[in-house]
Amino acid sequence: MKKVVFDSYALLELFEDGPGAQVVADLLTKGGDEVNIYLSEINLGEIYYILFRRKNKEAAEEVIEYIQLDQSLNLVSAEWQRIKQAAQYKTKGGLSYADCFVLALAFDEKASIVTGDPEIIKAAEEKELTVIEI
Repeated sequence: MKKVVFDSYALLELFEDGPGAQVVADLLTKGGDEVNIYLSEINLGEIYYILFRRKNKEAAEEVIEYIQLDQSLNLVSAEWQRIKQAAQYKTKGGLSYADCFVLALAFDEKASIVTGDPEIIKAAEEKELTVIEI
């Protein structure tokens, strides 16, 4: 079964109807049957923060509730080994701390990363991780 990790960018594309929304929606439709989809809780927090800032608290709460109820998404908690790995990625510079969790989770799960974030794309290529660009 195919494995993918969503970063915040991917889900924000969906909720804000960006250019990559259809790719994300298609993956979610296949989630559980053909694709295992992972999202770090750190990135969930980033989505909340971004939507709260761009829109308001109610919009952020609504989207987070939707994500938490979506059965096709596997929410992954940040355990010490992954936190340490993300922190080590962060020491190289160029990525936000939340983005480092995307890389760490993709590495752990041997999964492709779904993103349009140029910094993640570059870092993933350097670490020989597969990216599905949206």
